[in-house]
Amino acid sequence: MLVLLAGIFVVHIATVIMLFVSTIANVWMVGSSNFGTISTGLWLLCNKTCTQLPVSSRDEASLKAVQAFMILSIIFSVVALVLFIIQLFTLEKGKRFYMTGAVMLVCWMCILIAVSIYTARFTGTMVYSTNPHHGYCFILAWICFCFSFIIGILYLVLRKK
Repeated sequence: MLVLLAGIFVVHIATVIMLFVSTIANVWMVGSSNFGTISTGLWLLCNKTCTQLPVSSRDEASLKAVQAFMILSIIFSVVALVLFIIQLFTLEKGKRFYMTGAVMLVCWMCILIAVSIYTARFTGTMVYSTNPHHGYCFILAWICFCFSFIIGILYLVLRKK
């Protein structure tokens, strides 16, 4: 049981770190131009230097929603980690980690909403580039989506023995 708890804890920490990286780094979409490789993220457009991400007025609300839901997913994931540690030492034997699982599933839903909006609105639309494709931050966000769902379900069914 201790090995299972330690494994879940390690995967949860890895998920938090990957969420931070995918939200902060500016490699959600990558393309090429005359000046080299261009990458865009949730915040900046980077070529050799990084500048403010140019977004049309009709896509601005979508980008703000993606930013907000990714930040919320980080917050909920950290809260779930803290709750897990607190419940690990305060729960009686035989009790389940319901609160931790519920908060982690809210994190999962926030990631789903953010990445779905980004996929629907911004895939393949990069300014000043040709042949755009997804970068590692987009892929990390989908990996975090899978991990947070698995962790959330495991927390719900896991009993403290």
